[in-house]
Amino acid sequence: MLSKVAERVYWAARYLERVESTARMLSIYDTLLFDLPRQVNLGWYNLIVINSLEQDFNERYSVQDERNVVKFLVGDDTNPSSIVTSLKAIRENIRTTRDVIPADTWELVNELSQYVQDHLQQGINRRDRHEFLGNVISACQQIIGLWQVNMPRDSAWEMLKLGQNLERADMTTRNLDAATAAIMQIEDDDFAVNSQQIIWGNVLRSLSADQPYRRAMRSSVKAPLVCSFLLTDQRFPRSVEYCLNHMIQGVKALPRAEKIIADIRKLHKTVTDRAEDSAPGPEMREALNDLQISLQYLHFSISRTWFLNDQEQLAVAQ
Repeated sequence: MLSKVAERVYWAARYLERVESTARMLSIYDTLLFDLPRQVNLGWYNLIVINSLEQDFNERYSVQDERNVVKFLVGDDTNPSSIVTSLKAIRENIRTTRDVIPADTWELVNELSQYVQDHLQQGINRRDRHEFLGNVISACQQIIGLWQVNMPRDSAWEMLKLGQNLERADMTTRNLDAATAAIMQIEDDDFAVNSQQIIWGNVLRSLSADQPYRRAMRSSVKAPLVCSFLLTDQRFPRSVEYCLNHMIQGVKALPRAEKIIADIRKLHKTVTDRAEDSAPGPEMREALNDLQISLQYLHFSISRTWFLNDQEQLAVAQ
């Protein structure tokens, strides 16, 4: 497989995962609007900080309110990580790799892009946002399901799964970061205890992890256990450890993979060490930030190993 094709397949998978994960992250806060006591003021700007988009956001908006944050993350084409921008990147990458990706992918991606464009206002307004986000998530899962059942397990498949699992691990840490930020915001509130239960429960549900968590941990929803589960569970597909393990399995089938495997194993040890102290708070947020930086460096290593235009890619990587 040509290096450029590998790069485009990798980024198509990453951007698709980013679309779904951004919708899931927004759904956490959207659901909390209805579940938390009215006296609790949810800080939507946390989602901008968590995604390291402060500069881009502040150049566009002077008010850090719910509407502007949602608009920026969903439909702002100046945001390199918005749902609209990510879908444009998916379309371009799929358009140029249709000889190695199932043909129906092109049609499904176009349908999703058209749906998002036609219903942007629905996604921004609070009343119908839940339906909009749910439809985006379902459409992403339909595309992933198409790949799962129709793609040969060749180099294109391994590159696709590599991009998907790297982005998924990164976005799981950001979902945890979003929850931790919300917890810290209300920790001095009179409703703190009940609100914490609501927040962590919504995190699990937004990641489709509620039932897997209860089966694995055999416990009610508790912050340290939720964090540990989403970081280190070996069977749940959205846990960081699961993603790293499957990345190792996949890259073994690719050439010149020795350094990538070593980097992933080093990152795996970091995740395990961090999970030992998983109480939400400033230290947890710092640990999650360190993991996100490590995942970005892993991307740099992947780019240098397999992609020709690595310097250009490093400059625009998000």
